[in-house]
Parts: sequence; C-alpha cells; structure tokens
Amino acid sequence: MREKSSPAEILKEVETNRGKYKFYTVLISLLILMIVGTLILYHNESLDLFDAFYCVCATITTLGYGDKSFSTLGGRVFATFWILISTICLAQFFYCLAELYTERRRKSLVKWVLTRKLTASDLEAADLDNDNVVNAAEFVVYKLKEMGKISEELEW
Repeated sequence: MREKSSPAEILKEVETNRGKYKFYTVLISLLILMIVGTLILYHNESLDLFDAFYCVCATITTLGYGDKSFSTLGGRVFATFWILISTICLAQFFYCLAELYTERRRKSLVKWVLTRKLTASDLEAADLDNDNVVNAAEFVVYKLKEMGKISEELEW
C-alpha cells in the first residue's frame, strides 16, 4: 500500500471513495428490499418466485401494471411501508449512479486541463489585464476557469 504525502491527498482519496461507498450501500439496500419484497409476495400472496419478482420490479419502478399485487391484509400493511422505502431507494440508486458518472467526467476534464501542453493562444487567453504578461494569479484564474471551478467574470 502506498503512503500519501500530504493530508490533502488523503482527504481527496476519502472524498473520492465516499461516492463509491454510498453507491454500494444504496445498491445493497435496494437488493435487500427487492429480495424481501419478493419473499413476502411469494409466501403471503401465494405468487410463484417469477411473478413475485415481476411484481416487485413493476412496483418499485412505479410502473404498477396492477396484474400482480398485494391482496392480503398483512401484505398490504407491509406494502404501505415497503413501497415508499423501495421507491425512494431506487431513486437514490439512480442519483448515486449519475453522481459517480458526473464525478468521473469532472476528474477526466481536470486531468486533461492540467496535463495538456500550453499554446500561445492559451497564454493570450490567460492574460486577463491585456498587458502582454501573464502573472501567476492570472494563470491560476485561467486554469480554474478552464476546469470549471470558477465561472464568474473577474474585473481587473
């Protein structure tokens, strides 16, 4: 295992992994909810496993075709809470998935911006006060804008 050279790098890695852990936690929760719902439908509602799983998928995706449903009193009481929790968990799953994708794209953009070679047009664009000299502050502001970290126009 490699050692980190600074607290900033450690925090960066923790932040990176937080999204992955959140995604896996939501995925496992969703799978557990789907299994529990399928088993309840199988045992309490006398559906076969395929029909029970079909009903679970149709219900938590809010399609709700209505051909298979909770019909016993116990099943309906269970469904009252299970449908709410499962539907929210599915929405959270897709949110985490989109968040991971967006974060990966952002990191790719930052890496590209920081590693690409500078051209004369880059230096001209970084010269914010048009004095034909790019100082460190102007260059940093230019790079931050290019990475999407800042977006407002600065008055010099």
